[in-house]
Amino acid sequence: MSELLSGILLGLNKALSLEPLFFCFVGVTVGTVVGVLPGIGPLAAISLALPLTYYLDPTSALIMLAGIFYGTQYGGSTASILLNLPGTATSAVTCLDGYPLAKQGKAALALFVTALTSFVGSSFAILLVMGFAPLIAEVALEFSAAEYFSVMLLGLIAASTLSSGSPFKGLAMVVFGVALGLFGTDTNTGAFRFTFGILEMADGFGLVAVAMGLFGVAEIIANIGAPRGTVIGAKEITFRSMLPTRKEWRQVWMPTARGSVIGSFIGALPGAGPGIASFMAYALEKKVASDPSRFGQGAIEGISSPEAANNAAAQAAFIPTLSLGIPGDAVVAVMLGAMILHGINPGPNLIRNEPELFWGLVMSFWVGNFLLLVLNIPLIGIWVRLLSIPYHLLYPAILVFICIGVYAADNSVFAIYVVLLFGVIGYLMRLFDYPAAPVLLGFILGPLIEENFRRALLLTQGNLSVFLTRPISLAFLILSALFLVAPLLPRLRGIGRG
Repeated sequence: MSELLSGILLGLNKALSLEPLFFCFVGVTVGTVVGVLPGIGPLAAISLALPLTYYLDPTSALIMLAGIFYGTQYGGSTASILLNLPGTATSAVTCLDGYPLAKQGKAALALFVTALTSFVGSSFAILLVMGFAPLIAEVALEFSAAEYFSVMLLGLIAASTLSSGSPFKGLAMVVFGVALGLFGTDTNTGAFRFTFGILEMADGFGLVAVAMGLFGVAEIIANIGAPRGTVIGAKEITFRSMLPTRKEWRQVWMPTARGSVIGSFIGALPGAGPGIASFMAYALEKKVASDPSRFGQGAIEGISSPEAANNAAAQAAFIPTLSLGIPGDAVVAVMLGAMILHGINPGPNLIRNEPELFWGLVMSFWVGNFLLLVLNIPLIGIWVRLLSIPYHLLYPAILVFICIGVYAADNSVFAIYVVLLFGVIGYLMRLFDYPAAPVLLGFILGPLIEENFRRALLLTQGNLSVFLTRPISLAFLILSALFLVAPLLPRLRGIGRG
């Protein structure tokens, strides 16, 4: 306990020094802006900022890069709620209930709840990083390819419940998303698949382009016929209008707690990341809700749990990175590179060899998340005023930002065609009441589930029993089967009564 207290004091002394504090503020501010602007994402922002860190103290450099990373999780929900346009792929699930809340005139409430739950989720994960980083990392290491396959299969099946309506439609959209993930280069053999001779298809469809198309462009197409001057109701914003009612507080706190736990667990798994955490948190909330039909119509639980989850996952991603030297996320992998550039060896000896860096970085997470709370709540009134801009002025500007964002992400004009294609697909899905969120999760997890399935079989020389003989894998497969059977139970009961 004395070691922990001395580490906290050492970290606070470093994090609250002038230079680290300044670069923490710069990082979280840049992260918020990057999160709000569609298509850029934390990976591109950190990659661009990396050369600047060569001239900084290693701790200040990592504090700034980390601030950009978790700052985007806060900012990403803003465009999702106001414009149905995910600022980052991790905030795509926030569109499902955040945008309906905005259309009901509750945009300020939704933004306040996301800021607060993001802070709670982050704080929970930071406590885990402080107290249990080595222990949690050891548990994460127990996950072999078989466990990764099983947990991702559970995520895919749970994704069928992400939107209201038929779970069978949701499952069909998951399969569609997995199929989209097959385009590009086979990770095991390096062979091209379904590229149709188009060189730009070698890397498959870009995640940013697919997300922007299915959510953002589809929304624009759906509103093309809206009368000129149409306004989504935005009222005068006061602090009281942001605050949830007593009933809404009760609806928020348990989903926030569950989302924090899920996000911390998923974030600690190397390679999982905040996107998967937010989708799984949303799926769980639908399962435990007394009235699942509210989801997709403006359920406040539908934004509080995923936002707590993706922010917790962003912080928990540092657990395997700092304690084992294994990046918990693609973005954190870039930060791992920054540490190595500065001559720091991440791993089990980091806390012992570089205590000031470790504790300075961890305590800066508290500072950065507090700064994000202070930054985001006063900005809510400014963001909500976006809703008073008429459609015919607002949406052409959004379309321009989308095109700039996807071009910047992939550095290719082909990406613009892809986002327009998926905009049309997303619009047709809306017409026939097919949910878009399961497509996105299937697209994210499809390549990962294929890779881990094939790796597990390679390691066991094709023995399928490996998925059943490992207890953790078996538990996830049983849960997956229960998710599949659950939608059939009401029908079976009806047949039994008949």
